[in-house]
Amino acid sequence: MNEPYSPTTPRPISTSSPSTMKMFMCFLSVFIIAQFIGTVLFCLYLHMKLDKVELEMNLQEDYLFLRKIQKCRKPEGAGSSFLDCKEIINRLENLLIKDVNVNTDGARPEKQKDDRQQPISAHLMGFKNSTKSVSVLQWQKTGYAPTSKLISYEGGKLKVEKEGLYYIYSQVSFCTKPVPGAPFTVFVYLNLPSESDRLLLKGQDTHSSSSSRVYCALQSTHLGGVFELRQGDVVFVNVTDSTQVNYDHGNTYFGMFKLY
Repeated sequence: MNEPYSPTTPRPISTSSPSTMKMFMCFLSVFIIAQFIGTVLFCLYLHMKLDKVELEMNLQEDYLFLRKIQKCRKPEGAGSSFLDCKEIINRLENLLIKDVNVNTDGARPEKQKDDRQQPISAHLMGFKNSTKSVSVLQWQKTGYAPTSKLISYEGGKLKVEKEGLYYIYSQVSFCTKPVPGAPFTVFVYLNLPSESDRLLLKGQDTHSSSSSRVYCALQSTHLGGVFELRQGDVVFVNVTDSTQVNYDHGNTYFGMFKLY
């Protein structure tokens, strides 16, 4: 008996589930990102390590060079066949010359540093250039107390070229009249072109009551104070009667110096 033919049913092809595929792709992405980050961190570490090694090599080279210089300075090292002391000394001289050339180019920073360290001050002694009464006392520079370039003098007045806190001082010696009268007054003014002069210091001394046989009863008034001055400010000294001022050496003077 013939049996009916029936074709065999094909087996279904097994396929991965979508969730498994998604997990695999996530794992692969995380692995790639972690590998990239690790590579970057390793490159940074290697770069820092190479810089450190290079720095240590430079320091070691400098140390060896200094050791060679020290050995060449010794009598036994100068004649050693292992050291070329002449070449080492030439290298040292070239380095020193190069350093000097860098410091002396352009604005000469060493000279500017010396200028900044010089005190900003001026000290003047009294100078009589007229027998008549003057409105502003006149002064002259002294060799033992040079005036800074940042303080200029003209016409009895001191002008500051740099703002700051200054100590201003003056002493005026004078001869009193035999007959008592009005007090002898000394003024220190700040000259202001756009307005009236501002009084900074004032000192008074009464005339002595000495007899008429005394030609000059010498007295003095000293003033001093700290003031904030701007660039371009001008300071001068005035008295009630300039004909009585005594200009002997050390008796009458005027000056200032910058505190900071």
